Amino acid sequence: MSIVTVQLGQCGNQIGHEVFSALCSDIRGTHGLCSKNENQSYHDSCKERFFCQEESAVPVARAVLVDMEPKVISQALATAASSGHWRYSSHSHFCQKQGSGNNWANGYCVHGPRHKEAIMDLVQREAERCDRLGGFLTVMSMAGGTGSGLGAFVTQCLRDAFPSSFILNHIIWPYGTGEVIVQNYNSVLTLSHLYHSSDALLVHENDVIHKICAQLMNIKQISFRDVNQVIAHQLGSVFQPARPAGGGSGYSRNPLGDLMETLVPHPEFRMLGLRNIPQMPESSLPYSTFSWPGLLKHLRQMLIANAQMEEGIDWQVRPPHAGSSIPSTNKPLHFNTSIANLLVLRGKDVHSVDLGSFQDPSLYTSWLNPQEAFNAWKTPRAFNKYEKSAALVSNSQFLLKPLDSIVGKAWNMFASKAYLHQYTKFGIQEEDFLDCFTTLEQVISSYTNL
Repeated sequence: MSIVTVQLGQCGNQIGHEVFSALCSDIRGTHGLCSKNENQSYHDSCKERFFCQEESAVPVARAVLVDMEPKVISQALATAASSGHWRYSSHSHFCQKQGSGNNWANGYCVHGPRHKEAIMDLVQREAERCDRLGGFLTVMSMAGGTGSGLGAFVTQCLRDAFPSSFILNHIIWPYGTGEVIVQNYNSVLTLSHLYHSSDALLVHENDVIHKICAQLMNIKQISFRDVNQVIAHQLGSVFQPARPAGGGSGYSRNPLGDLMETLVPHPEFRMLGLRNIPQMPESSLPYSTFSWPGLLKHLRQMLIANAQMEEGIDWQVRPPHAGSSIPSTNKPLHFNTSIANLLVLRGKDVHSVDLGSFQDPSLYTSWLNPQEAFNAWKTPRAFNKYEKSAALVSNSQFLLKPLDSIVGKAWNMFASKAYLHQYTKFGIQEEDFLDCFTTLEQVISSYTNL
């Protein structure tokens, strides 16, 4: 089944471009770790998901590009076409001459309704080109105006126009130090609106990815492109074809549907996080060897100690003893309780891996059976030159701290009415803010009580 990607705003368009480049370089690579037939079916499955083949031999991305300024979109179109390996369709982008000025209300209340018809026509056309539509992946940031405000508006339109399709919003959490003075307002408005219209929110935090670039990738002067490439690698490691463990010989038919089914058992809990292991500069790969037990031991500890990378994990954090019905307030400090986890394994010897440590009931909330809370997908086809790699998508308490912080900062600004006039002049009233705070306070409370 095919996934239509909707790239929104500067950040969404730059990341979307890197994702398609990563997918394309992966399927072009000859990894030699699996049979020719395996490689071919992987290749075909990826193409059906993310690209459509036109008369020209170059695959065309199943994507709609939306921004209120033309610069980033024209760069993305030109760079993709000049790669010679894939391109965007020349008719699936929409841009205007003026941006949203980092104002959520401008994107949501002005640009959204004004350009709804043109944008949804492009989406409809792209959806009709799919033999079988699996759903939509939107890529956007939370801090700015177009990605966040217009992104939230377009997500609601997608929900109305395609009520039975899956919608996964991939969102970029802003730097804690601040990119925009009103980023906390924009983030609160974005999250609360998406919570009502999306099936799940897959979150990447800029601060975390920045650390990965500095400490694991050894990049000295980190650019947005470096950050975006790490994000694209992590997304590719989940969305490239893999087989559900024990699920027969075929690749997962509907990756978005399977992802939601395994990770979102209750509509109150829609926040997904992603961890990858190993991550290193390409130049170091020939000199590195990994064992599955070692990788999974690190990945499990990253999960329970809520570490986002394999360096600096707190090994002191332990799960509570199974069977001890400790109220959630007395859980061991810093222990990250999960609702559900999906482990995606790629590369050599995947079928002999022991996954018992992830099925430990003490990792999960008490109201879900651990057999249902944990799932694994596997493929012997290696991903992007890594002989063995694992990705863990988890629905857990990982976002509590950053979410609490953003809501707290936004509330402090709101209480002193700072910058509110910038939003009310476009039609977002104080009651709208209060509704958003209520929604997110409820999300924080639900995750805290796991």
